[in-house]
Amino acid sequence: MDFLSIFTFVQTLLLLLLIACSVLVVRIYSGKSVRSKKYYPVAGTLFGLAVHWNRLHDYLGEVVKRRGTFRLLDVDHSEIYTTDVRIIEHILKTNFEKYPKGQHNHDIETELFGQGIFSVNGAKWRQQRKLASHEFSTRVLRDFSCKIFRKKAANLVTTVSEFCTASKNFDVHDLLMKFTLDSIFKVGFGVDLGSLEGSSRATSFIKAFDDSNALTFHRHIDPFWKLKRFLNLGSEASLKKNIEIIQDFVQKLITKKREQTEKRINFSDKEDILSRFLVESKKDPEMNDQYLRDIILNFMIAGKDTTGNTLSWFLYVLCRNPLIQEKLVQEINTVVGDQGNSATADEFLAAITDEVLEKMHYLHAALTETLRLFPAVPLDGRCADTDDILPDGYKLKKGDSVYYLAYAMGRNHEIWGEDAEDFRPERWLVDGSFKPESPFKFISFHAGPRICLGKDFAYRQMKIVSIALLHYFRFILADDERNKNVTYRTMMTLQIKEGLHLRAYARPI
Repeated sequence: MDFLSIFTFVQTLLLLLLIACSVLVVRIYSGKSVRSKKYYPVAGTLFGLAVHWNRLHDYLGEVVKRRGTFRLLDVDHSEIYTTDVRIIEHILKTNFEKYPKGQHNHDIETELFGQGIFSVNGAKWRQQRKLASHEFSTRVLRDFSCKIFRKKAANLVTTVSEFCTASKNFDVHDLLMKFTLDSIFKVGFGVDLGSLEGSSRATSFIKAFDDSNALTFHRHIDPFWKLKRFLNLGSEASLKKNIEIIQDFVQKLITKKREQTEKRINFSDKEDILSRFLVESKKDPEMNDQYLRDIILNFMIAGKDTTGNTLSWFLYVLCRNPLIQEKLVQEINTVVGDQGNSATADEFLAAITDEVLEKMHYLHAALTETLRLFPAVPLDGRCADTDDILPDGYKLKKGDSVYYLAYAMGRNHEIWGEDAEDFRPERWLVDGSFKPESPFKFISFHAGPRICLGKDFAYRQMKIVSIALLHYFRFILADDERNKNVTYRTMMTLQIKEGLHLRAYARPI
């Protein structure tokens, strides 16, 4: 090819790129009522978020603090971002049926979430919600899960003890994510994954799981993700490979569990969630292996990321607030009493009954305060199914998305007062007893008809492991470069970036 041909080819390519960009700009700004005062003020386009992607939640918080509820323009719709409690109640409760997940979000999340409860609407959502609500309310599952949490917490204590004895720094975030993964696999599938013990099969699964989360979330600012998926290029090729690893892993577990249940006559002793769903699938032919896989994966996403991340942030703020860490230890010693002198972690944790957990008001407040500042899902939203007028009088069009900023809300002075950015568990206590806030103000567990079914489940798990760790160890931040600027990895959940490196010291027992 001669120089002239190359020059002509480059000219043609640049022209096509210019035309594509022009079409994109026209589609972004046309039909969006940009200058109309009836609609929220525009603060840019969705693609502008790419510049601030690594600190997305702080950036959105800064914009909403300056401008109030605002709009970002996308190719075929507007996206509204808010911390207004009235708007959140409007979309999640008052007008629940008018604000489903939306096709835009469903398209983005479908590879990861499939037809699971986080992604679907209508009849499938109601079916899964009803079945899950029943299962989570059973005493069998509650007792089984608590037994597993205690056992896995004892394993975690053993692991931390080894670092403590060797006077070594360790990544507590990595340990806690493995702990929660082991726990949810046992409760969800009845399988001992053994990731805390260094199982190699768990390592690739965890990486695929976390990378899929991040890659899926990044689609929100990638206008070409569908084209890349079609051509199997770049981030979409990586996502496809990771999803295959996840689905293959879970499918093998379902197949094995189905074979086991086929040989059983009496299902009255079913404990893990998968066994319980398999029993229900016999009554519903639509609940095939793929549907079951989607359902269980959604529960696993909720069980692993939310509690693992929250416990990591919890230990981070306790290291930053050593007096609060000691106050929690005092509460543990007071409530548990002489039972805390048990010889082994297993014996000590066996004494942590539901009655003990109910008395841990300060611990409950400290975990809740952690979720206020570091919500497991920092950003979530819904899509308008029809034109609507929101409580502040502004309009939005059918197809517009409305996102509520849980991370920014926790730092909002108008919602939580001038000390909103301070870690202060006492804000949740009245005369020493925990006092909850409106779920539309404290949105960490969602609100309305889709409020998190596993809220109590998560609190029990977090309390058990917190009691175990704080009873045996005092934690400080390791003298590590990575700890000098602890921040998050931008993904669907608020995961600590590059881990949290601590040093543990044994407490006298």
